[in-house]
Amino acid sequence: MINVTQTFLPPQSEYNNLVKRAWDSLWLTNRGQLTLELENKLKEKLNIDSILITNNGTVPLQIALKLLGKGGEIITTPFSYVATTSAIVWEHCEPVFVDIHPEYLTIDETKIEAAITPKTTAILATHVFGNPCHVEAIEAIAKKHNLKVIYDAAHSFGVEYKNQSLFNFGDVSTCSFHATKLFHTGEGGALFCKDKDLFHKLYYSHNFGHNGPLDFHGLGINAKISELQSAMGLAVLPYIDTILAERKKVVDFYNDNLNSSKLQTLNIREHTKWNYSYYPIILDSEETLLKVQKALNEKQIFPRRYFYPSLNTVNFIKNTEMPISESISKRVMCLPLYVGLKTEDLETITSIINQNI
Repeated sequence: MINVTQTFLPPQSEYNNLVKRAWDSLWLTNRGQLTLELENKLKEKLNIDSILITNNGTVPLQIALKLLGKGGEIITTPFSYVATTSAIVWEHCEPVFVDIHPEYLTIDETKIEAAITPKTTAILATHVFGNPCHVEAIEAIAKKHNLKVIYDAAHSFGVEYKNQSLFNFGDVSTCSFHATKLFHTGEGGALFCKDKDLFHKLYYSHNFGHNGPLDFHGLGINAKISELQSAMGLAVLPYIDTILAERKKVVDFYNDNLNSSKLQTLNIREHTKWNYSYYPIILDSEETLLKVQKALNEKQIFPRRYFYPSLNTVNFIKNTEMPISESISKRVMCLPLYVGLKTEDLETITSIINQNI
């Protein structure tokens, strides 16, 4: 069976050695030595100044929205994983959707200003499949209208835009370290913020509001990562360059062997060093997609309809028409992409697709 992804697992002995350090220290959570070491190594690897790793990738969105959304309207994209929208609603804010660019698949920055109202407090945009939003345009709009910018950068580990980490953009960026991601801690995530005062608020917000053992600095929740999760991150991190190189080989194979005249692939924004996180294809119709999916499934190959449905249609928000997102979400699916995918499997996948489009 070939799934859309497969978790990269480092040698178990290496993970066990790291877990033993936590075991011997009798310190399994509350920012122990492994968590602090992982944060420092990630700062060095990603060339960033600050990071706060968390127990999953959704809570960082919720914390950022709690601090910056202030119960207002949040301009966002309908083409993302459901967590982007559900976090907005969960934090008692209102999502206001803006349609997407048909090639980059990120929020269409030219349509943002028309959606701004006196109730707008922030823009929450997703770097879709690790493809950067038009960060310069979004920053200019935010400054003009005194709005905050939060980036859902769940797919963006290792992505660089104009020679700097994509995590450096926005007031807050978030990432997922879920087991399906190219860098992972089993479950996990992270917050990134360059402003020291805001970072301090993010920090105490992720730890029940603690500003020390006996002092509370403000409202908070529990988003702390465990030492067992951090051990996985420390075990995976030395292999990240190999992971990226192996994923690039798969992407290159798809690029070279799929019939590009009959399908659309992701257009990576200029000046981007991409991370090969996903391989979405957009077909000419939903009927074609279902035909291709059925043919692949019959050979025990399971791509994923990612992202589907368009989030403006989910049942817990007021429906607004987003024609581009709705159309693409019905026609897009991500192909298998992970370390260890065999050439013969890739040949089978591309052959089935080309025969059915």
